[in-house]
Formats: sequence, structure tokens, C-alpha cells
Amino acid sequence: MSPKTMKLLAKPMLLAAALIWGTSFFIMKNALDVMPVFFLLAIRFTAGAALLALIAWKRWKHLTPDYLWRGAVIGGFLFLAYSIQTFGLALTTPSKNAFLTAVYCVIVPFLTWAVVKVRPDGYNIAAALLCVTGVGLVSLSGELTIQAGDLLTLCCALFYAAHIVAVAKVSPGKDVTLLTVFQFAFAGLYAWIGGGLTETFPAAALTSPEVMLPLAYLCVMATTVALLFQNVGMVWSDPASGAVILSLESVFGVLFSVLFYGDPVTAQLLAGFALIFVAVVCSETKFSFLRKK
Repeated sequence: MSPKTMKLLAKPMLLAAALIWGTSFFIMKNALDVMPVFFLLAIRFTAGAALLALIAWKRWKHLTPDYLWRGAVIGGFLFLAYSIQTFGLALTTPSKNAFLTAVYCVIVPFLTWAVVKVRPDGYNIAAALLCVTGVGLVSLSGELTIQAGDLLTLCCALFYAAHIVAVAKVSPGKDVTLLTVFQFAFAGLYAWIGGGLTETFPAAALTSPEVMLPLAYLCVMATTVALLFQNVGMVWSDPASGAVILSLESVFGVLFSVLFYGDPVTAQLLAGFALIFVAVVCSETKFSFLRKK
């Protein structure tokens, strides 16, 4: 396709990625009723690695041995983030899981500061304050206590942030798509090990259409297609508007969770969601899309 066509398709592809990921929260929640966490993630990441490996078959000529340890490191962070998020999802609502996961966008600048000594700016600090207020509104009960599912989701946000920082450290000079194949493969391997040690493989559940259809959606759409849309869309879109579109994932997560899972929504929750969303946009874009070019 021509560059002009790709630029026209970039933002719709990013919106489609955010939409797909937004739907995955309530679909994962339903799948967890019959699938244990580690085996669910093992199947998802293994299938995602296989599909992406086939799509990227021309890139295998760039393979070098160091892709293995790089994939093992970032795959480990990805596995920890998804595992903790999924355990948290089992103990909270899909809508709260969606927005609390988005907190990782605000954590990244501060984690980068700790690792590579790049100080966060005023926008990052403002985003952090907004985010903490939003998290309090979403998570804290009247007795000022936090539910276990919400706490796990906040922990997963920290590992998502660590994953992004790790990718930035190990990916320069490497084919990102090929590195993602190994990342998925190692995340799947860790999940198979976790499932083998702690869970019973749900062989009977895998013969049910009620399980296979959501699982196929998570493997194909939420893992492979959405990632490709994100990678291609960000190449042909400006970073500020791309980040805003991708941050709609949490909004779609709430919308679909309310429509299809029946999540309760209160004024306090909506206020918290709004503050977290503004914090993410502030941290990711510094509101550059509002300033004249």
C-alpha cells in the first residue's frame, strides 16, 4: 500500500486495537469461570507466538542467538504482568481491572527515572497526582480499605511498566516483531510451567464451544491482530494522537463490561475512571495535541 493509504488507515487500526483489547476484559472474566489462570495464559501466548511467527516468516533471516535471552527477559515481565492482572480480574470487576491496569502509563516515567536516570517532568508529576486520586475513588471502600482484586491489578500495572522499560532496554537494533515472537513464546513457556505445577489441565473445558470461541478470540484477535494493528498504526501515526487512541482501551473496557457483563457503575467510579483517563493522556502526550503545531 502507498504511504498515503497507510496514513489514512493508521488511526482506524489503532482504534481497532484499543477496541479489541477493551473487549478482552469481560471475555477473560467469563473464560476464568472454567479455565485456570496459567493454562489460559499458556494457550493464549503459545498460539500468539505461533501465529506471529508465521506472519513474520520473512524476518527469520535476522535471527541471532541473543534473541533468546532478550525474549526470556521481557517475556518474564509480560508473564508476571498478565498473570497478576488475570488473578486480579478473578477478584474484581472487568471495568475496574481495565482502568487500574492503565495506571502503568503513569508509572513508566518514574520507573525510567529509577533505571536510566531520566527525570520525570511536570506533566508526569501532575499525571501521577491525578492518577492516585482516581485510583482512590475507584478502589477504596467507605472504610478506606482496598479489595484484593484491585490491589493485584495495581501490582500488575507496575509489572507492565517494568515490561515497557525492559523492552526499551533490550530491543534497540533488533527486529521488534521477531523479538515479540520470542517474548510470547517465553511467556507461554512460563505459564505452562506455572500451570503444570499448580493447576489441573482443563481438558474437558477445551471441548466446549463456550470456552473455545472466547479462547480463539483472545489468541487471534486480542494477542496477534491487535498487536499488529498497534505496531503498524504507531509507525504511520504521530505518537501523541496514537497514544490517546490506544488509551481508549480502558474506556472500551468499561463500556463493554457494563453492556455485556453487567458491571455496576456509580458516580464515584465514573469520577475515578475520568481522572485515571486524563492522567494517562497527560502522561502519554503532555497534551501536545491541544497546542498549535
